[in-house]
Amino acid sequence: MKSLFTILFLALSTLLLAQKPKDIIIEYSEFADRNETEAPGAALLTGNVRISHDGVIITCNKAYYFQKENYAKLFGNVQMVQGDTLFLNSKYAEYSGNEKKAYATGSPVLRTPDMTLTTDTINFDRNIQQAFYNSFGKIINKDNTLTSNAGRYYASEKKFQFLSTVTITNPKYTIKSDHVDYYNNSGHAYLFGPSTITSEKNFIYTEKGFYDSKKNVGHFLRKSYIRYDDRLIEGDSIFYNRNTEFASATRKVKITDTVNNGIVKGHYAEVYKLKDSMMVTGRAVAINLVENDSIYIHGKKLMVTGKKGNQIIRAFNNARFFKSDMSGKCDSIHSSTLKALTQLIGRPVVWNGENQLTGDLIHLIGDNKTEKIDSLKVINNAFMISRDSLGTGYNQAKGLNMYGKFKDNKLDYIDLVKNTEAIYYVYDDSTLTGIEKKISSNINITFDDNKIDVMTSYKNVESQMYPEAELPENARRLRGFVWRGDEIIKTKDDIFPPEEEELDKEMQKDHDREAAKENKPMEIRKETLNYDKKKEVKK
Repeated sequence: MKSLFTILFLALSTLLLAQKPKDIIIEYSEFADRNETEAPGAALLTGNVRISHDGVIITCNKAYYFQKENYAKLFGNVQMVQGDTLFLNSKYAEYSGNEKKAYATGSPVLRTPDMTLTTDTINFDRNIQQAFYNSFGKIINKDNTLTSNAGRYYASEKKFQFLSTVTITNPKYTIKSDHVDYYNNSGHAYLFGPSTITSEKNFIYTEKGFYDSKKNVGHFLRKSYIRYDDRLIEGDSIFYNRNTEFASATRKVKITDTVNNGIVKGHYAEVYKLKDSMMVTGRAVAINLVENDSIYIHGKKLMVTGKKGNQIIRAFNNARFFKSDMSGKCDSIHSSTLKALTQLIGRPVVWNGENQLTGDLIHLIGDNKTEKIDSLKVINNAFMISRDSLGTGYNQAKGLNMYGKFKDNKLDYIDLVKNTEAIYYVYDDSTLTGIEKKISSNINITFDDNKIDVMTSYKNVESQMYPEAELPENARRLRGFVWRGDEIIKTKDDIFPPEEEELDKEMQKDHDREAAKENKPMEIRKETLNYDKKKEVKK
């Protein structure tokens, strides 16, 4: 029975034998000689030299083989072949059998079935299956040309890693960065640090991103934006499809329209460039610059479509708008720049100064030349309420329809038509003389600084003046009176309901949290790691 010492000795011997480097094998040469003066300790091999070592075949015109060191120097038409997937050609090379490392210079070329690398010097470590270079290099594959000042090729992963002045040139675009991990089989590029993608159609900037050069889609995560001639898309996370010119953005989204002087913000957006349309949700707001003032439009969902001069903005579900001199809300808003028409649909209300206007449908009509609001229409159940500036009552006028004109964005006059009624507080200087109730066919009201100046009734007029003490409170309001003063939008932030503000706070926290993190390269996607496996399954 073998002793424990013998067993351990044999196991150790087996391990050492397994770890012992394999010898370089000289398979063929036309001539063999020794010249201690030219190459002490080396065998001189010339003419169609062929040697092998642990899975690599090396051919050249001339070689110095140092058997003791298990090392070879190779001259002229050097080619190293590993399997059928990696070829390294050069004018001069060195190979160590003990270290399983190769050094190639003199116009070296590294080739695989998918790409060709040219540079000044290539080092190849067979232990870890990595080749690297520290001078200008060019990689050419079916889709792209890549250049950099230094790089490393991971043969097992079919990946290049570039850490200095990288340029990827494609017929459709050019990528520039200082740090790129490029997977040659899939065409996937992982960008880290300040990086740009430039094409005739747009310019993309990111500091952490992914781009699939075969499918022409990308995902950009840090300080990223896409800039077109007419718009700028920003967001914490941006997806982009070059084939369809579609982009989606998430969190802190901002889309600037440089042609139409507009900005759209939200926390999720979809932009269809070829269709000139976008959709935005999550505290969405469209901001348009009008005559040195901004109008803010909000809806749970915003849609903006059309080219310059024919753009349409749609706001759905609890739509609201704010301007320094006017605000309003309704179920939905439809605004056309071509017609200069904004329609407030579904229980609409507009506040202009101290005046509240309501009806079944409200049209605000602008003047494209002056970029000012010109007139309004209130269709069906038109109702105007104006707070009594000297008391606690309300001046009121109602009719079937209402037509109004603006002057310098303030109500100049309105006309109420058909079955009109009015309640008006009459003053002598600052003393209330009575409350007048009117019924007529039409009413005209003129305004001075957004306050009622003169109210005139026409046709079939019935009017009665009541002393304040003789008119009960319940008779001081017309049928259908609803004062919505607690809903008045006083600032641009008032257009957002509480749930949208809560969403914004959460999104801001997430944004700040991500911004505070150290910027690290993007995690490699499964579709990249499993690319060749998927190809095998398809076959």
